[in-house]
Formats: sequence, C-alpha cells, structure tokens
Amino acid sequence: MRVLITGATGFIGQVLVPYVLAQPETAVSLLLRETHSGQPLPPPLARQREQLQFVYADLRNYQLTARAVAEAEPDVVIHLAATGVTDPFMSIDTALRHNLNGTINLARACFEKRFGTRRLVVARTPGEHSSMNVYAASKAAAWQFCQMFARTQGWPIVGGMVFHAYGPGQSERNLIPAALAAAQSGHDFPMTAGTQRRDWVYVEDVVAGLWQTAVSPNLPPATTVELGTGQATSVADVVRLIYTLFGTGGHPLIGRLPGRPGEEPTQMADVAQTAALIGWKTAVSLPDGLRRIVTGHQ
Repeated sequence: MRVLITGATGFIGQVLVPYVLAQPETAVSLLLRETHSGQPLPPPLARQREQLQFVYADLRNYQLTARAVAEAEPDVVIHLAATGVTDPFMSIDTALRHNLNGTINLARACFEKRFGTRRLVVARTPGEHSSMNVYAASKAAAWQFCQMFARTQGWPIVGGMVFHAYGPGQSERNLIPAALAAAQSGHDFPMTAGTQRRDWVYVEDVVAGLWQTAVSPNLPPATTVELGTGQATSVADVVRLIYTLFGTGGHPLIGRLPGRPGEEPTQMADVAQTAALIGWKTAVSLPDGLRRIVTGHQ
C-alpha cells in the first residue's frame, strides 16, 4: 500500500510516519513544501529517511499539488497539514489559503485525475462544531467542501476528528508541556479559570486511530471518525494533576489569566460510534500519558 502524508513534520505527523512505516507492505511518501527540500528533517523522520519517499508542493497551488500526488501515486492519503493549531486567531487570509484552499486542492488532486487513490483521510478538530475562532472556522469550511465532493462526486473522503492530542515532543505553546515544564522547574503556573472540559488523547493512540480510519473497509464517504477517549477532564484539573504527579514546588495559579473567547464548555469524543465504525479505542490513560512524556517514552 502506498501512503502519502501531508503535515508529516508536525507533532502528530512525526509519530504517524514511523507508525505507518512499521505496517507490513507499506510504502510512505511525504508531501513537503519546496522550502523543506534542503532542510534537515525532525529526528523521528531523519532516522528513517532511507525508507521514505518525498514529493514537493505548496498545497495552496493546485498544479503543484496535482503534480506531487501524481508522482506519489498514493492508495491512501492522510492529510494533517494545517496552520493555526497553536494560533487559532491568526489572520483570516492565512487560514483560508492554507486550510481551506490547501484541502480543496489536495482533494481535487487525489480524485479529479483518477490516480487510483482509494481514500483521503482529512484531520479535523472538534472546534469545528462551534467554529468560534479563525482556525476552527477554516477547518469547518474545508470539511464542508469535502462533504460536498464526497456526496456529489462520490469521492472517498473521510474525516478523522482528533480531540486534544498530547505527548512527547509537543510544543510548549500547548498547555500540557507548558504546565509540565513549570511544575518540574518548581515554578508557579499562571492560567485561566480552566473550567472547559476536554478529551485528552495520547498521540500514540491518535496515530493508531488515524491509521485504522485510513484502512478500515466500508467507511462511507463523508463519514467522520472521532478519535478520543470518551472522557472529559477540565483544563484546571489537568494542571492540578501535573503538579500532583511531577511538581517540585510552585503552584497552578488558577484564574490568574483572562479566558480566551470562543471556548466551548465541553469537547468529548463519541467513542461508541468510533468503535462501531472502525473497531478502535484508546489504550493510554491521562496519568499514564503524562508519565510517558516525562520519561520520553512513546
């Protein structure tokens, strides 16, 4: 099976690529921007460089994207590339060019020319349900086009809705690594009230779920598979847990910072539906996942 992955140099992509390479009889291509052609790869990818193939395109350009897809000839495409994950209130123009136009161009490149792609998995975010920031709204708009293509053209596009992923290697612009760094250094951690409840899912579970979404038979076009634990824990309780498990001093300063606009009260995956669709569930609990980050184990 030939698999093409976009966004491979990101947090989830760096874990997904080795996972897919470990599957039997699987060849992996990475779609990177031309500007990455001379750049060093992140260590998880660099270690397996000889097993990878590379195609280059800016997804904002349809012709370049179509050329890259034709070169890769993928059976399955997993589309992780997006901008704004840690900057949800970015400029509207940037979000539309990358997240909306990029996704449309990739879908057209996969299916308009009939290269033989059997499934495109588009990574989604639960924030799309309310679309209360620019990032989520642009992702929701992209999925609307995917649904339109799937329902009117029969293109085999499915969604993998990734809930709050965390794990080793995540940027400290995200809550869990930032709180861990403060707790282990014995520093206080100023934060919002943290009342919003989120479904925290370990990155290794995420990639297993994405892969199962990519290869599970009989998923109808336009289906979305929700990848989470089915349990919601408040942001404040996650930070308290981190300080309980790993703190060497300092305290979480809950409520010290103002909350961000557009925060949904609760986001939680429908795990019963996911199990019915792809026969998958998570394996790593939140405390165990936090311990794995501290030990550097995936």
